[in-house]
Amino acid sequence: MAVFRSGLLVLTTPLTSLAPRLAPILSSAARLVNHTLYVHLQPGMSLGGPAQPQSTPVQATFEVIDFITHLYAGADVHRHLDVRILLTNIRTKSFLPPLTSSVQNLAHPPEVVLTDFQTLDGSQYNPAKQQLERYATSCYSCCPQLSSVLLYPDYGPGVLPVGSLDVPLPSTISPASPVGRSAKQPVRGHQRGAVGGTFDRLHNAHKVLLSVACLLAQEQLVVGVADKDLLRSKLLPELLQPYAERVEHLSEFLVDIKPSLTFDIIPLLDPYGPAGSDPSLEFLVVSEETYRGGMAVNRFRLENDLEELTLYQIQLLKDPNHKENEEDKVSSSSFRQQMLGNLLRPPHKRPELPPGFYVIGLTGISGSGKSSVAQRLKGLGAYVIDSDHLGHRAYAPGGPAYQPVVKAFGTDILHKDGIINRKVLGSRVFGNKKQLKILTDIMWPVIAKLAREEMEQAMAEGKHVCVIDAAMLLEAGWQNMVHEVWTVVIPETEAVRRIVERDGLSEAAAQSRLQSQMSGQQLVDQSHVVLSTLWEPHVTQHQVEKAWALLQKRISEAPSGP
Repeated sequence: MAVFRSGLLVLTTPLTSLAPRLAPILSSAARLVNHTLYVHLQPGMSLGGPAQPQSTPVQATFEVIDFITHLYAGADVHRHLDVRILLTNIRTKSFLPPLTSSVQNLAHPPEVVLTDFQTLDGSQYNPAKQQLERYATSCYSCCPQLSSVLLYPDYGPGVLPVGSLDVPLPSTISPASPVGRSAKQPVRGHQRGAVGGTFDRLHNAHKVLLSVACLLAQEQLVVGVADKDLLRSKLLPELLQPYAERVEHLSEFLVDIKPSLTFDIIPLLDPYGPAGSDPSLEFLVVSEETYRGGMAVNRFRLENDLEELTLYQIQLLKDPNHKENEEDKVSSSSFRQQMLGNLLRPPHKRPELPPGFYVIGLTGISGSGKSSVAQRLKGLGAYVIDSDHLGHRAYAPGGPAYQPVVKAFGTDILHKDGIINRKVLGSRVFGNKKQLKILTDIMWPVIAKLAREEMEQAMAEGKHVCVIDAAMLLEAGWQNMVHEVWTVVIPETEAVRRIVERDGLSEAAAQSRLQSQMSGQQLVDQSHVVLSTLWEPHVTQHQVEKAWALLQKRISEAPSGP
């Protein structure tokens, strides 16, 4: 069976009958399309008659919005698919002009068009397929060699759940009042509105939020994208996509689903954003989590003599497959947690190292738990080189750095027994870039030489993976000695707490130590694998075991020889 990169799914069944069949329909589509799946709703359309069907407006009711949410929730089990429900033909009651006959361009022109339409005998009936292809190309830009597939009976009635097909779907929008509403009730349209979020790794819960906002807005949608200070409280902020990348994905999605809107995508630098100050806005779409923020925006507007915005509160999408320490909703935080231990970029090639010998550089800010990760890797079979121990050896009397350091900094850095007083030496170089450079110019090459000698020892012992545990790995340029850089991250506040508890320093001294190092973000930007010791020890162990297993797989699949 052919597999296509992009496809268009045309759904023709009435929504109440379609909802229970959706899971098998999406499963069938996911076997045929492996990247982008556009969905076009045209309930009641027939491909079996003599006349070529035309796209007609679908009124935006609460039932339609609830179905859109149901579809995105169902699509979440197929996370390899970027599902996009097209809203061009879905209109609110106050804005129902006839559809234009122009063909809508899509970012990923479909290579195949699929449908749930059922022919009488369940066959791949050619006239129906031809009508489907003509319909698709009359609405959207498709690939020249467009294929078509009638999904029925692949998702046949045998897989339908027992019970009525008319059970209402859960409500997407929380009612503004306790008065019940009908599923068939039309949704009110507005000229301009706003929605905000981080929109990291655009996922199906984001798509529900954005789709509701796009349906409500008829002229302009202002989209605030969290940046800078608003990102500091995020879980694993080092793994957030850069602002420009988030905006790029967001913009492509929005223009695809509703190109008739004007989108104003701006950085969100404070909790209010444009929603707090723009007098032309009429509504704000929020989630259950951000509803209080929406209320605060309205209070802020009233204080500044602006009208309140109509708030639309969207229910969160639940994630039934969430793991320990992950949120029970579909969230970017969980996605970032799932990245821990994964390979983020291709490893370095090190032809100068013997085949079958693999070197990891392990680093992290002070207090990150890097050394505990090193010990876990040692327990799994790695040969660990502790650069701190190598530094102690280098400083010791008779060590390779002893005389050069004493010559550079004088004999007053020595204890009475001739051993270098590292506290005195540290006070000399701390905060003095010139003195620090003199010291690192002596120490780093010496430690690198000792590390290479240790690597030779590891090879002699028959070890296949060597880990260099070094806080200053990247500053010293030792990434040139390794295949992969692994970084351990934790929030700076947690690092300060650990340093204070472990070393007896003041908070100010702990923060000063961290400021003298590369930040977690700078380390991650050059890393191949990221880990975190933020949670319980067994969670860290699971991460390390996952990273180790994936490493063994990479090593086994790597071509032998330089």
